[in-house]
Amino acid sequence: MSGNQFEIPKEMRSMAEASLEQARKAFDTFISSAQQTAAAFGGASLGGSGDAAKEISAKAIAFAEKNVQTSLAYAQQLIHAKDLTEVMRLHTEYVQGQMRALAEQASEMGQVVTRAAMDAAKPK
Repeated sequence: MSGNQFEIPKEMRSMAEASLEQARKAFDTFISSAQQTAAAFGGASLGGSGDAAKEISAKAIAFAEKNVQTSLAYAQQLIHAKDLTEVMRLHTEYVQGQMRALAEQASEMGQVVTRAAMDAAKPK
């Protein structure tokens, strides 16, 4: 395993960490704006299905936030990886976790959209 070890220079690691922190802050600002926009306009043009539109928007924003936070955490872990074996383990865990999360999110979003469609189809 000693052949797999690699050293990331301190300066490069610091620069990568600063970039990740900047990305986190930018994403937090984006999510905050998206939440405010969704709250202000959620369902305004959809007639009686405003609650459903707000729920769908909230779910989409929550999923995006979770996925980006997971990706940023993965990048942070990669910065501190000690060797190629650890990089490969981290990558495998990340991909498997994201596949599970995306499947769960798709299922949950499908349920929300189906419920919204059924509610919209109900006679008033």
